[in-house]
Amino acid sequence: MLVRAVLAGDPAAFAVLVDRHAPACLRFASRMLGSREDAEDATQEAFVRAHRALARYDEAVRFRTWVMSILANRCRTTLLHRHRRTSRVIVDGAAVEQAAGPSTDDDAELRDAIERALARLETAQREAFVLKHVEMLSYEEMSAITGAGVSALKMRVRRACERLQVLLREDGYA
Repeated sequence: MLVRAVLAGDPAAFAVLVDRHAPACLRFASRMLGSREDAEDATQEAFVRAHRALARYDEAVRFRTWVMSILANRCRTTLLHRHRRTSRVIVDGAAVEQAAGPSTDDDAELRDAIERALARLETAQREAFVLKHVEMLSYEEMSAITGAGVSALKMRVRRACERLQVLLREDGYA
């Protein structure tokens, strides 16, 4: 296991962990914080904190779940300390293209509308929606990351979906 290798003194093993999990972390942080720069800072800080706490890592939990919980806390802290900055979601082009297939102008317009609507969700709903529908995590993994119960997360995702529908309708998308 890579964590054991890092603890045994192999720094290259941690680089493998970062390479493996950084894209998902950066994608999540970008959508939560709305700024690529803030997302990169939060992701880097999460990995630094993970490295420092690696001796306390519980192998019963997937490493991705553990590092995402650290990152989710960093994102929440960043959002709490942000003063009067307008949050907007950065479109992760690679993720959108992978999910959407061939693109047309109408597709790009709809994707932009979805991203704008997503940015308007309250933080807890946006977090739950992104973890479920972008990162494709189970509710159990989401619970481990956020500390919220499964039923609460299901309700947040449901309310996020309902709110997104309302916002998209308001913007002229039915």
